[in-house]
Amino acid sequence: MPQLSRGAAKSHSARITTAKSHSRSKARLLSSRTAYRGPVFSVTVDEVREPSGIRARRDIVHHTGSVVVLAVDDSKKQRRVLLERQYRHAAKDYLWELPAGRVDPGEKELPAARRELLEETGFSALHWHRILRFYASPGFVDEVMALYLATGLRPGPAQPEPDEVIQIRFEPLTAALKMVLKGVIRDAKTIAGILWLDHQMRP
Repeated sequence: MPQLSRGAAKSHSARITTAKSHSRSKARLLSSRTAYRGPVFSVTVDEVREPSGIRARRDIVHHTGSVVVLAVDDSKKQRRVLLERQYRHAAKDYLWELPAGRVDPGEKELPAARRELLEETGFSALHWHRILRFYASPGFVDEVMALYLATGLRPGPAQPEPDEVIQIRFEPLTAALKMVLKGVIRDAKTIAGILWLDHQMRP
C-alpha cells in the first residue's frame, strides 16, 4: 500500500474524523413542498441542512414500499427460481424479474407478498421468511423493498391487473445465476435475490 505524506495523512485523518462525527447526525428539514402527488408515489422538494452543515435542495420520491418474492421450487434435486417477464416502460424493454409489487397504505409486508405472488403468478406458498430489506435507490427515493423467500409452492390461477401481461417460468438456480452474470437479468431486486440464494447454497 502506498505511504501517505505527513500532510496528506493528516488531511486523510481529518476527513475520517469528520465523517465519523456526522455518522449519527441527520439532516434538518428547513422546508418542504409537494411538487407532485399521484396514485403510486408523490414528490416533495425539500430544503435541508445536511449533517455537514451544507444547505441543499433534495427532490424526494415518496413511496409506501414494495415486496419482492423469491419463490423457490425445492421439490426437485436442483432448486428452481420462479421468474416473470414483462414490459417495463421506464426501461423501454422486457425484463426478467422476481414477482414484486407495492405495499398498499396500511398493509403489512407479508400479506402484500402473499397477495402479489398469487396475483401475478397464481402460486401460493406454505413457508415464508423475510431475508432482506433494502432501499431501492436511496439517493432520491425513500422506497424500502422487503425480499421474502417463499417455499412449498402450490399452483393456482393467476389474478393479474388489467394492464399486467406477465410470462412466468421456472429457472434452475444455476441458469438464473448465469442470466445475472451475463446481464440478461438487469433488475436490481432480482439480482439481489438470486445472488442471496446462490450464496446460501454454497458449502
